[in-house]
Amino acid sequence: MERDERPPSGGGGGGGSAGFLEPPAALPPPPRNGFCQDELAELDSSTNDRAEQRTCLICGDRATGLHYGIISCEGCKGFFKRSICNKRVYRCSRDKNCVMSRKQRNRCQYCRLLKCLQMGMNRKAIREDGMPGGRNKSIGPVQISEEEIERIMSGQEFEEEANHWSNHGDSDHSSPGNRASESNQPSPGSTLSSRSVELNGFVAFRDQYMGMSVPPHYQYIPHLFSYSAHSPLLPPQARSLDPQSYSLIHQLVSAEDLEPLGTPMLIEDGYAVTQAELFALLCRLADELLFRQIAWIKKLPFFCELSIKDYTCLLSSTWQELILLSSLTVYSKQIFGELADVTAKYSPSDEELHRFSDEGMEVIERLIYLYHKFHQLKVSNEEYACMKAINFLNQDIRGLTSASQLEQLNKRYWYICQDFTEYKYTHQPNRFPDLMMCLPEIRYIAGKMVNVPLEQLPLLFKVVLHSCKTSVGKE
Repeated sequence: MERDERPPSGGGGGGGSAGFLEPPAALPPPPRNGFCQDELAELDSSTNDRAEQRTCLICGDRATGLHYGIISCEGCKGFFKRSICNKRVYRCSRDKNCVMSRKQRNRCQYCRLLKCLQMGMNRKAIREDGMPGGRNKSIGPVQISEEEIERIMSGQEFEEEANHWSNHGDSDHSSPGNRASESNQPSPGSTLSSRSVELNGFVAFRDQYMGMSVPPHYQYIPHLFSYSAHSPLLPPQARSLDPQSYSLIHQLVSAEDLEPLGTPMLIEDGYAVTQAELFALLCRLADELLFRQIAWIKKLPFFCELSIKDYTCLLSSTWQELILLSSLTVYSKQIFGELADVTAKYSPSDEELHRFSDEGMEVIERLIYLYHKFHQLKVSNEEYACMKAINFLNQDIRGLTSASQLEQLNKRYWYICQDFTEYKYTHQPNRFPDLMMCLPEIRYIAGKMVNVPLEQLPLLFKVVLHSCKTSVGKE
């Protein structure tokens, strides 16, 4: 609910002893997604005026020059480089034709990479060592077949490269040309297509990141790179959780406020809740959840390592996703219990039912699916804390000043979450990829909810909560 319009009118406020809740106090509007977007530091000072007038062929943002063969902005240049260097495999939550614009480009990584390839971005222009500077400045845009694009998007080409190096390369893992051990390693936070894609590549990431200069208590955990990936044909082997993993997870959980929500959601029997009253209650809940996220940021173990500007950018872009994730996990008993009881007392009018949008219907369907997924997984507090940190540390958000440091933090907690789930849920080999696949779905739903008209939100929540509560009660 990022807009600050007044709640829709309707049905009076419930005066007298049978009143629903005390009149809502004036609440500060939630932050808008774009309130930091003018504070950009992406453009290089050496870019000439002519280049600045051009637009990126991928997202339409202001271009900064010729990158990997085509005119593009700094954001899409960095995204393409990270995707290719780290052999990332994404997944589209829709039908693989998401709109790419300056505001929408971060919502679907699959479609963004797909457009990069379709517009001619040349992956062979990227230096193999991942350092700044193109490998060949004369390389221009390329036209590749749909079959080759599909091999890249599915990760098949990365697997073929891995097989080539394992069959013909030497054993020197420190060589920039020998990418066999990391070729199947997916990106933290990206959607994983298979168990083999998700588990391999520890040695190469150890070589790449263990030597980096970071605070001692944030060094990558050595044992994550020392044990072999479990074969799906072999029974999982019991092992212990590394003390450093436990310590970092404990710090994340300690930063969370897991106390029940304080917003009153009790209602007297027989009281009919109006649309305006339900909307006011939803605003109160969003307000409390938002302030809990702000307090959470200040308690993060890496709080002092990032700038206030970066935290502002991150929170303004992810606050809806954080609220949605917490509502579906640690606060789900209250949301799908007490709040569901309140929405059951609300009866929408025929006009509200007829005017409900198709976009709202899509949000309902996806929320119900995601609720059942989380209900099936029974996400622990430790997993929730890791998922929340991974989703928050999104290095692709516009306007960040330390994207590379964010990427390292993201990967750190990605590996720690994987380590924890494989230790605690030994007989659920697909649990970690299942958890990670929920994150892009949360991001997509949060983006869609912004476009649902405010007056439709009470009906949307009533349908979702009723459906989820009813289906769980039948189990």
